[in-house]
Amino acid sequence: MFERIREDVSSVFARDPAARNTFEVLTNYPGLHALLLHRLAHKVWLGGFKWLARCISTFSRWLTGIEIHPGATIGRRFFIDHGMGVVIGETAEIGDDVTLYQGVTLGGTTLNKGKRHPTLGNGVIVGAGAKVLGPFTVGDNAKVGSNAVVTKAVPEGATVVGIPGRIIRKRQVDEARRQAMAEKMGFDAYAVTSDMPDPTAQAITAMLDHLHAVEFRIETMCQALREKGVDCGEAGLPKLKDEDFESVSVKQRKAPAAEDA
Repeated sequence: MFERIREDVSSVFARDPAARNTFEVLTNYPGLHALLLHRLAHKVWLGGFKWLARCISTFSRWLTGIEIHPGATIGRRFFIDHGMGVVIGETAEIGDDVTLYQGVTLGGTTLNKGKRHPTLGNGVIVGAGAKVLGPFTVGDNAKVGSNAVVTKAVPEGATVVGIPGRIIRKRQVDEARRQAMAEKMGFDAYAVTSDMPDPTAQAITAMLDHLHAVEFRIETMCQALREKGVDCGEAGLPKLKDEDFESVSVKQRKAPAAEDA
């Protein structure tokens, strides 16, 4: 038991930079309190003492603001950040290393008995306010964006955003190629990804794809010329500086300050 508690505390430190020491985590993290009380309630539930298990669950909800049905199955290193308003239904199944944020609901969409709630694979992250509703599986290492409403299965490693939830698959090869191109040009393309439907990010992504195609074509031409004995030179791409991306107004504001100095 104490080994599991140490593991739970370590998972808090790994996923919450605000955690300062073990005593603080043990006394002030409602997600940890709810998890420990759920383990007790779940054992009582499996022992056949349903009413007592529900009483423990109700006390846990009163204490932490997190409602976990004692029948839910939860894996190791489960972490609920902040936690207020989290609801986990009776037939929900949660894998290892799963993270939920405040306001998450793992709910059902039917009044029939049996499997009604979702199954979360290992390493799943569910953002604040998201609703995962129905007896389907969210694959390992998938991510559910904040306030998304998910009613269909989510593939492994995918990201779901919006209402209703839209699955956005990662293109690992393209992302690696774009990152390499960005680094070669001399700037960091952090957060430039198709997973984020941001117009600016999409524009930069398109530019990186175009630059990659141009570079590939030029390199092919140079290779053909070298085979013919023509020297194409070895000039690399010039480095880009932060000043190159500043607006004119910013440069104008800096100029008077420099003159006054």
